[in-house]
Amino acid sequence: MHFIYDIAVSAWTLLEQSSLYILFGLLIGGLLKVFLSPDYVATHLGKGRVKSVFKAALLGVPIPLCSCGVLPAAAQLKKQGANNGATTAFLIATPESGADSIAVSWALLDPLLTVARPVAAFISAFVAGVLENLLSYREGQSAILPVLPPLPMASVASAACEGASCGCGEEHHTHQPTQAQGLWNRLLQGTRYAVNDIWGDLAGWFFVGIAAAACITVMVPDDLITRHLGGGLGSMLLMLLVGIPMYICATASTPIAAALILKGVSPGTALVFLLAGPATNIAALAVLIRILGKKGVVVYLASIAVVSVLCGLALDGVYFALGLSAMATIGVVAETLPHWLMLGATGVLLLLSALILVRRFSRKSAGCC
Repeated sequence: MHFIYDIAVSAWTLLEQSSLYILFGLLIGGLLKVFLSPDYVATHLGKGRVKSVFKAALLGVPIPLCSCGVLPAAAQLKKQGANNGATTAFLIATPESGADSIAVSWALLDPLLTVARPVAAFISAFVAGVLENLLSYREGQSAILPVLPPLPMASVASAACEGASCGCGEEHHTHQPTQAQGLWNRLLQGTRYAVNDIWGDLAGWFFVGIAAAACITVMVPDDLITRHLGGGLGSMLLMLLVGIPMYICATASTPIAAALILKGVSPGTALVFLLAGPATNIAALAVLIRILGKKGVVVYLASIAVVSVLCGLALDGVYFALGLSAMATIGVVAETLPHWLMLGATGVLLLLSALILVRRFSRKSAGCC
């Protein structure tokens, strides 16, 4: 029973350290939703082998969507004219990073790894997108919207509505704020979207990640992790085998990576997990084939694997050259916050999670009746 108590204490500590930064990341994600027009974005992603890919990768880094939630958004971009390379870049950069995961990385990881994560996400997305366009790009190619099965992030997919007779049952001005709406209304919309949609999709996986990280911290022997994942090419290839089929969002993967580093995993190996885990999963591959085609998916997976390992090796080299230890500095940023602020943010996050749970239970009960 003692180890259960230790797991609970470890999980609570991780939750306290990350809650304030998660709330901040959710707010940024909500603001991106209401101030960033999908129509405007899509017009910049259809022309050019390189420029469109650069924009798509840059756009995807701050947007908080998981590897399944990004699929309807990417399909919408392709329908509106984005080429295959830009779509590929968006599909990779978006789940690998995000405003929420960057914020929680700042809380639980060290500053260098926090910066390296979105940079590596951008690089992997850019490389994959350019390769895809070099192989398949045709000037003036027409985009075809694949037929997608039901997926998470329905609110993102709703952006695909066109015309007054789309049958969605909602007024179109609710999908994208008009200029007549005030700043306050947009802030309210962004906050509502952050709580109901972003955190609604991420909450369950985040708490699973917290629990997994706590179990690793308490139950896994340090020497076992150090022996197999202490660093080097072999460790990173092993992490690829673990991360590629796994379904885990960028935010939920962060506490797991922090726990692994504290057990002796090299920061480069942890980076491979942070990139490959959120960007790929078996459940999404079938849909990816419909969006990108079989060759596109091969480029997608190969780019993630190769670039992740290269970035991991480079990051380990930087730590070694600077004489830094990720284990020694991990979580230091969160420790500078006053405890009352961390505790208050934890309470707010738990309250929001409880409200989401109650709302979903109420909807299911109403549906059954």
